Amino acid sequence: MSRALILSSLAVLSFGLSGCIIYDGPEDGLHITTASKEAERKSERQSEALAVTRTYAGSFPIAQAVTVPAGYRTIYLSGLLPDVADANAPKGSIESYGNTEVQTDSVLKKIEAALKQEGATLGDVVNMKVYLVGDPKLDGKMDFGGMMKAYTRYFGTEAQPNKPSRATVQVAGLVASGYLVEIEVVAAIPAK
Repeated sequence: MSRALILSSLAVLSFGLSGCIIYDGPEDGLHITTASKEAERKSERQSEALAVTRTYAGSFPIAQAVTVPAGYRTIYLSGLLPDVADANAPKGSIESYGNTEVQTDSVLKKIEAALKQEGATLGDVVNMKVYLVGDPKLDGKMDFGGMMKAYTRYFGTEAQPNKPSRATVQVAGLVASGYLVEIEVVAAIPAK
């Protein structure tokens, strides 16, 4: 009996059990697999291929590059500013919002909450832009160290090891006085 006839006969006999069969063997042998098993294998291959990849260079807590494959939903969060840290301090003062570390912590908490509303976490952040105003207490220089103290509590930790690609720049000012920090992020999660 020919291979084509065997396959046709098997396809007719097994159609009611699995939907169809697929020949995926070598020329010299007959290997039959059900469509559901083939779909399962294809899904596994796609899962492996569809992972976000991050390239780290050295021990600095940012990614050198992040690659997001097709099949992901991208979430762009607008720049967020800190909440008031001390309501008793003069309105619009740096003291009312806190130093760079306090402001960064406040902003990252807000980012975490905004991402949660979108079904994402800080671990899904793939890119970050940090805007820092020079601190008058540091002769007008940005407090990069203060920002990093707060940042490293959220990224590259044991609980949340993912790190985004990131740029940090000093700007002349933000939308209102007293603000030293604004952060915007891009996150990516698998599409549903």
